[in-house]
Amino acid sequence: MALADEQCVELNAQSTLATPEEAAAMRADLPEWSVANEDGIDQLVCAFRFRTFALALAFTNAVGEAAEEQGHHPRIVTEYGRVTVSWWTHFLGGLHRNDFIMAARTDALAQQNQG
Repeated sequence: MALADEQCVELNAQSTLATPEEAAAMRADLPEWSVANEDGIDQLVCAFRFRTFALALAFTNAVGEAAEEQGHHPRIVTEYGRVTVSWWTHFLGGLHRNDFIMAARTDALAQQNQG
């Protein structure tokens, strides 16, 4: 099953971060995404380019709706012609499979919102 087709799971005290091997395997399906470490927390980060602010804003809203649907929320920075999305699991302080699922869904939304 493709990452974008998976559902995020609810986290609990037994939830764990993705291992480096798991993260590397999932990153292979997300070639445009990089891992950035901010304040000691790994995050998946990708910048998407759009021809207009209206397209960038539509994409931002689509990502927000997907995040609400899955109960998993990113950092989104919307600028003219560019939207930067960062996924990480706040509860665990790093990268969980949910982040990779949402990154894959974000890629799919970007394809739909290019206009």
